[in-house]
Amino acid sequence: MELTPEQRESLIEYPSRFPIKVVGVNENGFVIAMTHIAKQFDPTFDAATVELRESGGGKYLGVTLTVLATSREQLDELYRTLSTHPMAKWVL
Repeated sequence: MELTPEQRESLIEYPSRFPIKVVGVNENGFVIAMTHIAKQFDPTFDAATVELRESGGGKYLGVTLTVLATSREQLDELYRTLSTHPMAKWVL
């Protein structure tokens, strides 16, 4: 089966729920800042769906944000915004 140019461009079907993991120092305000950004890109984002995971030593916190992805451009801009936030160390 041959892929169309659009499918080669992105293997994600839109719209779809898409998890993004952000890791940062486990400090006050980190989760709130990341969920605020997610809400800017997905007005339907529900903060109750956020998953948290502390590192072994507790210094870092992984935050999984599941957003409604509507386009590659939306996801690219969301990744850029999260990646450039001073509290975020890694975005996966």
